[in-house]
Amino acid sequence: MAKLEFDQLLEAGAHFGHLKSKWNPAMAPYIFMERNGIHIIDLHKTIAKAEEAAAALKQIAKSGKKILFVATKKQAKDIVAEKAQSINMPYVVERWPGGLLTNFPTIRKAVKKMNNIDKMIKDGTFDTLSKREKLQITRQRAKLEKMLGSIQDLTRLPAALFVVDAMKENIAVKEAERLGIPVFAIVDTNTDPSNIDFVIPANDDSVKTIELIVGYICDAIKEGLEERKAEKADAAAAEEQEKETARRERKAKAAKKERIKKEDKEAINAAIVSKYAKEEGEEE
Repeated sequence: MAKLEFDQLLEAGAHFGHLKSKWNPAMAPYIFMERNGIHIIDLHKTIAKAEEAAAALKQIAKSGKKILFVATKKQAKDIVAEKAQSINMPYVVERWPGGLLTNFPTIRKAVKKMNNIDKMIKDGTFDTLSKREKLQITRQRAKLEKMLGSIQDLTRLPAALFVVDAMKENIAVKEAERLGIPVFAIVDTNTDPSNIDFVIPANDDSVKTIELIVGYICDAIKEGLEERKAEKADAAAAEEQEKETARRERKAKAAKKERIKKEDKEAINAAIVSKYAKEEGEEE
């Protein structure tokens, strides 16, 4: 797994926190110093915490479970959408749909409704509707797509949340906390990290920082997915090898049984011939 470099984070401005007047005291362990009224984040701790989070997320991905990415702030949404799509993970970059986690069955019904509209379009039912009905359904589909299109394949609750700006996404964090879903987050100096399971202290307003850290996390997840794929291929190959071995053993047993049967038959025939030969000899 590739490593985050100190110089990369420094160049991206990951060390810049918020003004001292806006800080959250709970972030004190991650603050290196104060400069011109601005808190400076300890990038060594950023690297350590990012590596810890990446290792955990890699294992989650390797187990075949889904990780939901959440980033609705302008600086992060496009980056997160692109990165999450590249590893086939669900994401939310528009407004957080309240109850997405705590009321998941209702959200699934809305997704199903969207899928039913798609089915109508494919099977031609949509074409039989009036112009007004088509317009209403099209608008409804567009609204659902905007809110839920990126979680269309999320058929069960995610195994973890990855959040950019835990303060802004506090509703998502609270829902995950309520359900016991672990939260991984980029956390700035103005945020309370107490309800975040894996804190990555960094500047959550910097586009470069977000791109660097999210890219690093997604690379780790990708590795986990690739390892899972390789293990499944190895398991399939081992299973096929076992089947082949079993087939050979069955074939060998059948051949042995047939050989024994043939030998028994030959022995019986030999005994009969010997008996008749003996009887003929006695008659003479």
